[in-house]
Amino acid sequence: MKISVVTASYNSEATIGFTIESFLAQTHPEKEMLVIDGASSDETLKIVDSFGSGAIRVVSERDRGVYDAMNKGFHLFQGDAVGFLNSDDTFHDAGVLSEIAAAMKDADIVYGDLNMVTDHITKRVLRSWRGGQFRRYSFQLGWVPPHPTFYVRKEVVHKVGDYDLSYTTTADYDYMLRALALNNFRVRYIPRVIADFQIGGISTSGWRVSARGNLECLRSRRVHLKGPMVDAAFFLRFLRRITQVRILGF
Repeated sequence: MKISVVTASYNSEATIGFTIESFLAQTHPEKEMLVIDGASSDETLKIVDSFGSGAIRVVSERDRGVYDAMNKGFHLFQGDAVGFLNSDDTFHDAGVLSEIAAAMKDADIVYGDLNMVTDHITKRVLRSWRGGQFRRYSFQLGWVPPHPTFYVRKEVVHKVGDYDLSYTTTADYDYMLRALALNNFRVRYIPRVIADFQIGGISTSGWRVSARGNLECLRSRRVHLKGPMVDAAFFLRFLRRITQVRILGF
């Protein structure tokens, strides 16, 4: 099974080298990385080119943000399954894609666990996000899987469609809700860390962004799950985040 990894980038010279190294280190032989770049003005593209790998394809042009770039990846990937790895994140270890491919043998959607780290040199963990099993009412109870661990078969992409660009910071939440809660795909949770997510991106940029994101998630549930004006998940999502935080030094 060929697995495509889509990486959206824009002026990512400080981190994209770590991202690519973690992809090239994967022991799974059938893989491709599709770098969708938003016309970076720094050294991002030179760094990508410096690896000289035939497993990496690059598209660089202006876009309307990260979710627009991800949609381009949906239309260009050539694998049997696809997932996303941010340009400031890495795979946790060299065996990740092999385990995803194995899980995909009897599943349409797979996901796992995520570590949120300060950087990719020390790998100091600030939050540990454990995916857990998806159940019928999971989204209504504040649950969501970590997006950088979420991989789907080509058939899922064709049925679910693109990311909804009307969501500023949570189009990934809306997409996963539509894929999981509105369909009967075979879903498998892999109880292991898939990716190391570097704190500081669009979804971890302060309480104002978090609050706006929570309102967007509420809108997604109201639209697709016919939820009330305010539901339990609106509050439970904050509680779940608190339980992910690690006490520094432990």
